[in-house]
Amino acid sequence: MDKPRVLFVCTGNSARSQMAEALLRLHAGDRFEVHSAGTEPKGFILPEVVEALKECGVDISAQSSKSVRDYLGKMHFAHVITVCADAEENCPAVFLNMGRHEHWPFDDPARATEEQRLYVTRKVRDQIEQRILQWLAAQ
Repeated sequence: MDKPRVLFVCTGNSARSQMAEALLRLHAGDRFEVHSAGTEPKGFILPEVVEALKECGVDISAQSSKSVRDYLGKMHFAHVITVCADAEENCPAVFLNMGRHEHWPFDDPARATEEQRLYVTRKVRDQIEQRILQWLAAQ
């Protein structure tokens, strides 16, 4: 039996959607096939995101920033979850109309000052983790 596919979408795929992808994998094990993508991918993952996830025992250093276009016409997702307002507004409708669509808005760590970025990233990581645990309990 195929596992349900989950796609987390944000703008740059450099922070929030990457954390959501990694944390769902961590907590759900192999229950889902998990992906993330950006509407305007940055091409890199913020170093603070890599560090904050390492603190949870998750290594995403081999991950890359991906575009939603990489998935267009190639995969069907049972769940599409946008994690920022921009992605909610700009995600191709084909994704928002497949499976179940949810919107979980989180602050963007990339917008924090360099001095505050790790602190904000940890805060957002913890918020995403709590939301994922709630979501998993309802599945």
